[in-house]
Amino acid sequence: MPKASDTLWDLAIAEVEKRENPDNDDDVKPGEVWEKSILFMGNKNGGKTTIILRCLEREESPKPTLALEYTFGRRARRHNTPKDVAHFWELGGGTSLVELIRIPITSHNIRSFAVVLVLDLSKPNELWTTMESLLQVTRSHVNKILTKLEKTNPEVAAEIKQRMWNDLQRDHPDYALVDPFPIPLVIIGSKYDIFHFTSRSEALLLKARALINHLAFGYDKSKSVSVDPSKPLFIPAGLDSMSQIGPPPASDSDLGKMRANTPLELWKKVFEKTFPPKSFCDLQDTKDPAQDNQYTEYEVDVMRAQKNQELEQYKRNASKSWKEMDFDSD
Repeated sequence: MPKASDTLWDLAIAEVEKRENPDNDDDVKPGEVWEKSILFMGNKNGGKTTIILRCLEREESPKPTLALEYTFGRRARRHNTPKDVAHFWELGGGTSLVELIRIPITSHNIRSFAVVLVLDLSKPNELWTTMESLLQVTRSHVNKILTKLEKTNPEVAAEIKQRMWNDLQRDHPDYALVDPFPIPLVIIGSKYDIFHFTSRSEALLLKARALINHLAFGYDKSKSVSVDPSKPLFIPAGLDSMSQIGPPPASDSDLGKMRANTPLELWKKVFEKTFPPKSFCDLQDTKDPAQDNQYTEYEVDVMRAQKNQELEQYKRNASKSWKEMDFDSD
């Protein structure tokens, strides 16, 4: 119920929060529109844009993502109903622009936010480092939002924390080992055709599209499950376990030499021994986008060159004037 003291901004925020659906479309009243947001992140040139375009059914050639890009899609859940809105954010540059994550994920949309991490299977030496870097920063940012919400809106914070465990039953064998991601997370291994030396699979793209449509528009979840390591894996949250996965492929003597506190740490050590990781610094994209030929614009480039010359001249003049100044000493 609006209060007399509410500002127009307060009312707008309340309306957006009311439209955002925290669980499923059963909570959305007939005729009401929901809004969901998804952040795509992962390896540079890993296929994020291609997945988004396929989900939105856009026949466009994917272009490199410069920094943080935004688009949206609209779909109706049923015939003769208003179209829901899905906001798609894409973080470019691999791990080099990870701090931009805080822009799309806010306290106002966190109840209806999901993350899609796209990892390039053809670059195993970058895979684990990229995954850890991006997920750690995202988790930290989301946890800060939840801490703030515990003070300002404890009911929402409690609801989000409860949903974190919805896909994992208390009798799950790994229940004590799991630290669930605070918001819905999907991990997609892209370029499976290159990784497995096979032709490009349209079926895999359709599976990815169905999964994104579930996050974005509330379409039914796929009931498909595939745990055969000789085939593309498709594993919904909570439907596998460390005992089913088994130990990492290493000799008993090698495993005995590795110090690890959890099965995940053990898998990481074996993985990185097989695929020595690139350092975080190596993954940083230091190229100046302004120097990239794909963004060439003659008028802008001429003006930029002129401003660069003026800046250099200013620096020289400033340096000269500072040297000529006399300073009093105590």
